[in-house]
Amino acid sequence: MLTDWDHNAWYHRLLLRQVPSGARRVLDVGCGAGTLQTRLAPTVRQVDGVDRSTAMLESAARRVPPNVMLHHGDAMDVDLPAGAYDAVLSLSALHHLPLEKALPRMASWLRPGGVLAAVALPRVDLPRELPVEVAASAVHHGLGPLFAGVRRTTSRSAFAHEATHDAMPVADGALCTREVREHAAAVLPGVRVRRLLLWRYLLTWTKPVN
Repeated sequence: MLTDWDHNAWYHRLLLRQVPSGARRVLDVGCGAGTLQTRLAPTVRQVDGVDRSTAMLESAARRVPPNVMLHHGDAMDVDLPAGAYDAVLSLSALHHLPLEKALPRMASWLRPGGVLAAVALPRVDLPRELPVEVAASAVHHGLGPLFAGVRRTTSRSAFAHEATHDAMPVADGALCTREVREHAAAVLPGVRVRRLLLWRYLLTWTKPVN
């Protein structure tokens, strides 16, 4: 379909911008086939990724550079070092997890001053979010044919779905953005959550230094 393109890839840059300058070790939770880690690797000395799918990790292992370490396990019980990371990122995985338990675990992996940043799917909040839903549909259908044209005429991926797309687990968001904000604030004071245009939200939190 001309209008079918990868919204997760659209938000790679947004997540990468949340990584603190000079970060030396970054974790990707729900790393999938390794795309985000591959983009992180040129500027971060060590990139770790964790995923519970063996198939996804096998795909990641074929593409990631040597400074990427892959961990097999569920984010809720995987054994990762506390206080080891300058940033913990997650793309379209947080809505698969129990939010109020997952966030403290992810926060525990951060060094003081480290940043937690996650992009995930919210439940649609109608009629409150009707204007943004209409805008999202217009942008999605408007950009789809443009990206398809770029893919036909150049070698650029132009937000095409990855080869592993159909094997990725899919789940709808259980909480709308304002509910995510309320639940997250109960366990991470100072957390920020905002709705993004293309059916995602961005959650960010900086671990206190003191």
